Amino acid sequence: QFKVVYSGGGLVQLGGSLRLSCAASGFRLDYWMIGWFRQAPGKEREGVSCIDSSGGSTNYADSVKGRFAISRDNDKNTIYLQMNNLKAEDTGVYWCAPVPKCNLAIPRDVWGQGTQVTVSS
Repeated sequence: QFKVVYSGGGLVQLGGSLRLSCAASGFRLDYWMIGWFRQAPGKEREGVSCIDSSGGSTNYADSVKGRFAISRDNDKNTIYLQMNNLKAEDTGVYWCAPVPKCNLAIPRDVWGQGTQVTVSS
């Protein structure tokens, strides 16, 4: 049965760092490109980053470019999102999900309940 476990979210000060992880079981991630998505209260869901199946190609939203880094460990069936120099606008719930193209388009479904990131002054 498919299961996803998130870790790394929480409360962080402006300018701080977090590393999110999305670990899956019952589903082989190495077949898929994977995206990270987020949604702030009162805002629409947006694409943050994506990575191809081998980890050789990545894409980022302009708002996070230069601050975030996506990576994957296919042996661990896990996707990571390193977030540095966090801003208040980064606050929201974050999810991972498979995507057919690495273009940051919002997928029909995201995995699990996501993980909360809160950036405070």
